[in-house]
Amino acid sequence: MSRPDNAAFYRRMLRIRRFEETVLDLFPRGLFYGTTHTYIGQEANAVGVLAWLREGDIVVSNHRCHGHFLAYGGSMRSLAAELMGRSTGVCGGRGGSQHIQWRDFYANGILGGTVPMAAGMASTEKLKEGDKMVFSFMGDGTLGEGVVYETLNIAALGAFPILFIVENNRYAQSTPTRLNLAGEIPDRFKAFGIPVESIDSTDVVEIHEAIEPMLKYVREKNGPAAFVVHTYRFAPHSKGDDSRDPEEIARYRTKDPLPIQAERLEEANQREIQESVEMEVADAFEQAESDPAAEPASLTSPLGKSQ
Repeated sequence: MSRPDNAAFYRRMLRIRRFEETVLDLFPRGLFYGTTHTYIGQEANAVGVLAWLREGDIVVSNHRCHGHFLAYGGSMRSLAAELMGRSTGVCGGRGGSQHIQWRDFYANGILGGTVPMAAGMASTEKLKEGDKMVFSFMGDGTLGEGVVYETLNIAALGAFPILFIVENNRYAQSTPTRLNLAGEIPDRFKAFGIPVESIDSTDVVEIHEAIEPMLKYVREKNGPAAFVVHTYRFAPHSKGDDSRDPEEIARYRTKDPLPIQAERLEEANQREIQESVEMEVADAFEQAESDPAAEPASLTSPLGKSQ
C-alpha cells in the first residue's frame, strides 16, 4: 500500500483539529449532550496508523474517539450531529461523544472494556480465516485495568489478528503516567510474548512508517502485536479538568504535529487546505445544528416495544 501524500496527511489531521477546536468553542452554548474528550495534539497517531487500513478491517476506539472516527473516514456532519443528539447523527443521536458505531468502527467509553471487545472481534476474524485484522486503540491509563492483561493473554494464546495501539499521552485523566504506571509500557506486552515497537514522535510520516513492521506481522497471521506512541494532548482530559503546568503544555506544543507536517508543503497548498477545511467544518456544524432532534420514542426493544 502506498503512503498518502503530504497534503493528504495534513488535510486529515487538520480536519480533526478544527473539528475538535470547534466542539470546545461551542460547548458553552449548551449544544452538546454529556461531556467530550478531545484528541487535540494526537492527530498524527490516528492519521498515521489508519492510513494502513484495508477494506473490512475493524477499528475499536475509546472515549477519545473523534480523531479515530474522522481518520477512519467518518462523516464530520454526522459526528457533529451525534454530539448534538440529532437524528442524523452517527447513531441517531443516542451515542453521544463516546459511543459510536459506523461500518467496522466501534467506540466505547468504558475504560479497558474496549480491549476484550476488540479481541473478541479478532477471534472471529481468525475463525473466518480471512485477511482482516483489528486495530485496538487504548490510552496509557487503560493499562491500569486488569481485564487488559487477561485479554493480552488470550489474544497471544489464540494468535488473534489484532494490533494494540497504546497512545501514551503521559496522563491518565489528570495523573501523570510516572505516578501511576510501574515499569515500561512495552514490557507489558513482551510479558505475553507479543512483539512491540514504540516511538516518541508527533510526526505523522514517522508514525506511519514505524508501525509497518507490526502490521506486517499481524497480517501474516503470526498473532497479535503492539505499537506504543509516546505523544501528548494539548487540551484537558475532557472540557476543563486540567491541572497541568502551562509551561509543560507550551513545551510540548513546540512538537505540534500540524506545523511539522505543514513544513512539507508549499504555503499556497497550506492555505488552500486550511480554507477548504474551515468551510467543511463550518458547514458540518451549521447543518447538524439545523437537523431534527433524535426522537426517543423511536428506540425500540428487541420485542418491538418502545422503551
